[in-house]
Parts: sequence; C-alpha cells; structure tokens
Amino acid sequence: MEIPLVLDTYFTHLLAQKGQPLLIAGPCSAETEEQVLATAHGLKALGKVDLFRAGIWKPRTRPGSFEGMGSVALPWLQRVKAETGLPTTVEVATPRHVEEALRHEVDVLWIGARTTVNPFAVQELADALAGTKVPVMVKNPVNPDVALWAGALERMERAGITDLAAIHRGFSTFAPSKYRNAPTWMLPIELKTRFPQLPLICDPSHIGGRRDLLLPIAQKALDLDYDGLMIETHPDPDRALSDAEQQVTPQRLGEILGELNYRYRSSNNADYLNKAEELRQKMDVADREIVEALARRMALVEELAEYKKENNVKILQLDRWQEIFSTRPEWAGRLRVNDKFVAELYKLIHIESIRKQTEIMNRAVGEVPGS
Repeated sequence: MEIPLVLDTYFTHLLAQKGQPLLIAGPCSAETEEQVLATAHGLKALGKVDLFRAGIWKPRTRPGSFEGMGSVALPWLQRVKAETGLPTTVEVATPRHVEEALRHEVDVLWIGARTTVNPFAVQELADALAGTKVPVMVKNPVNPDVALWAGALERMERAGITDLAAIHRGFSTFAPSKYRNAPTWMLPIELKTRFPQLPLICDPSHIGGRRDLLLPIAQKALDLDYDGLMIETHPDPDRALSDAEQQVTPQRLGEILGELNYRYRSSNNADYLNKAEELRQKMDVADREIVEALARRMALVEELAEYKKENNVKILQLDRWQEIFSTRPEWAGRLRVNDKFVAELYKLIHIESIRKQTEIMNRAVGEVPGS
C-alpha cells in the first residue's frame, strides 16, 4: 500500500522551500551543554542546515558504553532552538522518550534501526504518537529487510502520523566491507518505489563509519535522487564519547557540502532527450533478449530435470555448480562486465534452477504442470 502522505508536510514543505536536498546535522550524542551549543552555532553559520540532530538516549550494543545524557540534555536542545532558530530532532525508543521529547518541544522525532527491527516496540511508539501529528523519521532496520522498514512506516501512518520520512543508514552484513553498515542501495530504492511520495534521507555517517567515506556516500545518495542527508558533526570529533571516527567538525561539513555535485533530475535539452530516448529503446530491446535467453535456459533446465528424474539422479551437482560459478564471472570480465555482479546474478539463476528442478522431480506421474 502507498502511504497517503498529504502534500503540505513538514518535509515536503522544506524541500519545496529550499529547492535542494535537506540537511540534518549535529552530534552523535549530546555530551555537554557547551558541546551541543558550540555545534549548533557552527552549523547555523553554514546557512545550510535544516534540522539539528542529537542523540539523547543512545541504544548501545553492549553495556558500559556511553548511553547518552538522557532527559537532562533536552533543555539544551531548547536553547539550541532559542539561540539559533534551528528545529531539533532526537531518537526515541520508548513511549516515555516520546512524552519527554514533546514536552521539551522537540520538533521532529526519529526511530532508530534497533527499534525498527522490533514491530512490538514500533507499535508502542505508534500508540504513544497517535494524535500528536509530530513529524517522524524512520531508520531502516539493522538487518536488510524492506518489509520491516515499510511495516514501521505503515504502523505510524495507521496511528495518524502521515508526516513521515525514511532514513537509510545501511545494513549489517557478515561479508567483508569497507563500510560500517553496507549501503545495499537497492533496498531503499525498493522502499521508494513502494512509497513514491515518501522523502528518503541518507545517513552517510552510519553507512561509512569513517570520515573519508562521507563525501562519496553522500554524492551517491544525491545521484540516486535522495531528498536529504543526515551527517554527524562535533566540535572536536576525536574526543567524541560515541562514534568519534565518523563525525566531522561543522567546518569540514561545510567543505563536504561545497564539494558535492547537485545534479539535475532531468533536462529539457532536446539533444539530450532525443539521445536518452534512443538509448532507452535499445535497452528495451536488450532487456527483451535477456529475458528470452533466460526463458531458453529455463526450458533446458526443465529438460535436464526430466532426464534426472528418469535416471533417479539428485538435483544438486556440486561440480557443475562450481564450474558455472567460476566460468561465468570470467566470461563477464572478458566482456568488460562487472564479474561480481554476474556472480550474484548466477546465484539467483541457480536458486531458480533448483526450484524448477525440485518442482519437476516431485511432480506426480500424470500431473499437469501448474495444476
């Protein structure tokens, strides 16, 4: 279902007014009143920040880490708004957090990745937020599950919160990665296709986990037509009490923003439009050829499955699979196609091949396919 967002929401109004992606910035954690105010004034001076963020309640992975200052830090955010005019946002994980944040006039709330993964916790927050009309941002769950992410947004919408945005902060993975949390870009893109009106914000800080990765991640997000960025800032990042490696000073944030390339969504140039249309038509033909080639391959898989069934041979032939998995990426490399992409593609083809062979091998004699 598509979330029925009204047109004049907090986020869409800001986007329309600004004419370019939103910027949310501030420290990972509110540590002291001085640190919070110093960060806020540094960000205000940039003239580009739309929303000041700060972690008040920090859900740490293990006990003993700095878990935030809690409610004592909320008046600091009130001073931020009074002195700089910047609206504020904090993460909430319990109904008590919601109550205290709203009592201290926090403008926007966000639900963190560790909360989004738990539908029971999300529902409790939705119940606490019912009737408030406060804008809410929902981070993706820690694990790569679009259904959980969408479900959290739908729970908010059913509670009457239609002023929503999604935050992409990356996903946990066991695979080696240069990122703290793998971006897995196709998942937020899938969410956006489900809910086209939903503003999508990228959190390069939590995806990268390192300062040097903030710029390329932010650029990739803008190139994918994200509606905003959330970047952690601190007046003295190396001494931050949490996530020191991924925070930057307000000055460095300004430099990053200056290096970003804000590209157009489209172009009215006649030459561009004609050439783009020509290339898209050729892609349509190529896509049809790919699908037809897959259909031919699956027909051969069915024929092989019937032959295996007649000869009482198992479905999985490991030697054959290892041969395919080694040769197809090699062929791709020779044709200047990304070998890792082709390797992943053939994993999917192999899964579908096994599914189809299993269906045939377990079909009763005389049974009509698809019956």
